[in-house]
Amino acid sequence: MGGTRLDPALFKIPLDKLRAGYYSDKYFQRVSEVLRKEKHNPNVLYQFFPRDDAVVVGLDEAIAILKHCTGYYEDMEATEAIYRRLREVQFAFSQASLYGAEEEIRCCSEERTRLRMQLNQRWVNCWDRIRVRSLYDGDRVRAGEPILVVEGPQAYFAYLETVLLGVIARPTGTATATAKVVEAARGKPILFFSARFDHYWVQGTDGYAAIKAGAEGVSTDANADYWGTEGLGTIPHSLIGAYRGSTVEAALAFDRHIDGAINRIVLVDWDNDCIGTSLKVVEAFARKYHGAERPAEWSRAVGPGPRKVWGVRFDTSGSLRDISVIPHDDSSLGVSSELVHRARVAFDARGLHQLKIVASGGFDARRIALFEKLAVPVDAYGVGSHLLRHKVDITADVVQVDGAHCAKVGRRLGDLSRLDPVE
Repeated sequence: MGGTRLDPALFKIPLDKLRAGYYSDKYFQRVSEVLRKEKHNPNVLYQFFPRDDAVVVGLDEAIAILKHCTGYYEDMEATEAIYRRLREVQFAFSQASLYGAEEEIRCCSEERTRLRMQLNQRWVNCWDRIRVRSLYDGDRVRAGEPILVVEGPQAYFAYLETVLLGVIARPTGTATATAKVVEAARGKPILFFSARFDHYWVQGTDGYAAIKAGAEGVSTDANADYWGTEGLGTIPHSLIGAYRGSTVEAALAFDRHIDGAINRIVLVDWDNDCIGTSLKVVEAFARKYHGAERPAEWSRAVGPGPRKVWGVRFDTSGSLRDISVIPHDDSSLGVSSELVHRARVAFDARGLHQLKIVASGGFDARRIALFEKLAVPVDAYGVGSHLLRHKVDITADVVQVDGAHCAKVGRRLGDLSRLDPVE
């Protein structure tokens, strides 16, 4: 057991909103309110667990929230007035940033900082009064197994239950789905192409979860934010469209201007002729940059870095059949196993053994497992919306009060032996 945890600063936690209960279900927020007004603050043990077997992610963010948001504001009435004013100023700042003059932006920024400082001065942090034990992001867990326990005076953190459950549930679902795809791919790279299917606010969480579960690349810088790296990118349909449907011209333009450290992966299904288009692109690179006139010399244009083609990506729509594929049934549609086999044979016949094939478009764990069972010569898989559809519910319960068992029927303290204390 053991591991490392992310720096809480990486999560860019919106302290003001979290502490004010902006993201909390009202019923949890009112637990803290009632206990505070009753001056009743029992020592409780909250136990968090998943409803399904899972790869758990989000624990580090939950811990970061507990570290900075366990506590209370002094003089709540005055604090609420400050917070309401801060909300007004934040909205004014957003408006000014879009439409305002420099002076207006500066004034809003200064007032926002002043109000936040006032709130921080009123905040009483109670992190040192609670005890937290947790697994680590990326751990595999069984349904019902404790993944996080928080023990301490209930009023200081009860209002955070909604937020804590959410920051664990969302990435745990993504990580669990990604892990299944990674396992199905049998060691072949999985590229996380899911950003376009959800709100941009969750890209950092999703990308972190996917990489924790074994994905080898993400598509946006936000996806890669927690890792301090950058997103990867192939040549999209939109760039091909900008060159009037010429995949060759789009690929050459991409190569002229994109950092040479980026491997050139060309999307080749625009004309519904993945094999033919791939060969045209390789030929164009071979002739233009390597003086290779004969097909036997085209392999000079294959490989990593600039002025070469590292790979081609097949993304044929599931409603279309590539022109190289003989029609049989629904299995002939989209990126079919026959298409990939035919492509590999055609590439190898021209000495393009190192030209990689990336398959994308409707792939999930089941389909990837079938491709691997059939030994389809795919080098990497791009997976999109499927990785965001899997949901894992996370539940939290009070199971002890003042050291004694106290839980609703059917719940009890679980085995905490795998959990490590959080310093």
